[in-house]
Amino acid sequence: MDSLKVLLTKPSGVADGVSVWEWCGTALDEGDDSSKWFTEYIGKPSRLVRFNAASETRPVDLGYARGHNIMFSDEYPFMLLSQVPTINQDTATAGPEPNETLMKVRSDKVLRPNDKQQRRIYFGLNLVCKESTEGNSKMVKVGDPVLVIQKVSSAAEAAP
Repeated sequence: MDSLKVLLTKPSGVADGVSVWEWCGTALDEGDDSSKWFTEYIGKPSRLVRFNAASETRPVDLGYARGHNIMFSDEYPFMLLSQVPTINQDTATAGPEPNETLMKVRSDKVLRPNDKQQRRIYFGLNLVCKESTEGNSKMVKVGDPVLVIQKVSSAAEAAP
């Protein structure tokens, strides 16, 4: 399959009735070429859309974090994904752990039981960015250091 190339310019088309999680609204349509590519790749009619920040606003739930907005994500502006090493931290030897244990609780078999199983482990942390070393960009890139200022175990604990 050919690579998909999407221009980083503002799309001219608008798609109405876009829904992600509990949100529904309008989005910017990336065009027919993108639609055709995704439709062929997924095997179902599809459109590639971009969040329309000029006309839509989605604030983060106040129970989680104040003063932050999200786009198509679930509850947080960022999700930090990490590759799980197969090195035992106690013995420094390579082995099947922690993957064997994680496959029991974080695998696609557990989290997505109705989908085709690919034996992958899903793991990520939700976060908000308070400040960035890159000024106001608040962009996290592969290899950037991430400093945890505050950890909370639940939304109730995060609420002021």
